[in-house]
Amino acid sequence: MMIQRQRLVDDFIALCRINSPPKQEAEIIEAVLPRLHRLGLQVWRDDAGKQIGGNADNVIALLPANVPDAPPIFFSAHFDTVEPNPNVQIVVEDDLIRTDGTSILGADNKAGLAPLLEAVECIVENGLPHGDIWLLLSVAEEIGLLGAKHLPLERVNAVMGFVLDTGPPVGRVVVGAPTHDHLGVRVIGRAAHAGAAPEQGISAIVVAARAIARMRLGRVDEETTANIGAFHGGQATNVVCPEVEIRAEARSHNTEKLEAQLAHMIACFREEAEAMGAQVEIETSRHYEAYRLAEDAPVVQVARESALALGLPYQATLAGGGSDANVYNARGIPTVVLSTGMDMVHTHDERCRISDLEKTALWVLEIVRRVAGR
Repeated sequence: MMIQRQRLVDDFIALCRINSPPKQEAEIIEAVLPRLHRLGLQVWRDDAGKQIGGNADNVIALLPANVPDAPPIFFSAHFDTVEPNPNVQIVVEDDLIRTDGTSILGADNKAGLAPLLEAVECIVENGLPHGDIWLLLSVAEEIGLLGAKHLPLERVNAVMGFVLDTGPPVGRVVVGAPTHDHLGVRVIGRAAHAGAAPEQGISAIVVAARAIARMRLGRVDEETTANIGAFHGGQATNVVCPEVEIRAEARSHNTEKLEAQLAHMIACFREEAEAMGAQVEIETSRHYEAYRLAEDAPVVQVARESALALGLPYQATLAGGGSDANVYNARGIPTVVLSTGMDMVHTHDERCRISDLEKTALWVLEIVRRVAGR
């Protein structure tokens, strides 16, 4: 096996120890760039940081082909973590890497980044055959795929892509994800003294509560979900609340269903506001577009054949959330998400198995080998 286990583990832990929340990825990028240069990759940085108000840009790197006719492909991971972890305390127990429970580990997405870098290292140091291999390493993924949305994909000639950004078992492939829309609502009522003249007020809280009580929320159907995520308003118990703000979302693998769900939620707010004499202001925005790849799509075939060749438990699944793959698919490059060892992500119980880090790196190598032989 060409993977160097201890080097991979050391790299993963070193990456997890670098604090890299969204828009603050400069330190981890400066740690990774020398390695890319040392391995002979051509490296660029775009201007995503300026566009999104962060301190770092996306990194685009190319390992030029040594098999001229092999299809060009890309692999992608993101630098940022869901929250800061400047004082992370890492614990290694046999095969398991975790924290002491006081912070996230950062395995999302360093359990994708470290095996990817290890695989590229193995390709270079062993002179393995390969086509053009692009690395798309993004910033600010956790707060809306912002880096990927600003990445200059027009300079990337890849015909398929693989994003290392979901959890175990390693061998699982995400072939579809939903469209995700945001809903911002401002309900404007009328203030009044709650004890002296409540009938002169219009409670924005009551308007919103009545609207929300009518809504289809949670698991709407097998393809669609909806949620009220934040509700803010009011300052004192003796004032009829004049204004509230609500943040909500809906997701669906079916665009028509998504539009119907949004229309339903908007109608509930408008109808209850009208009934009580209040006003309502509503804004909607698209977070990302859905994708769904067929089982016979070349990128799915390569991921499946490579997983099975390694004895990994291949499974094609649909995701309930988005990733940079949503952006890449929307911009015309068929892309799947490969599972990695990152487990219990977005919690302080986040963990990763060393054996899964190895499997992920081997999966990348097998994908490269199979594409080069096509």
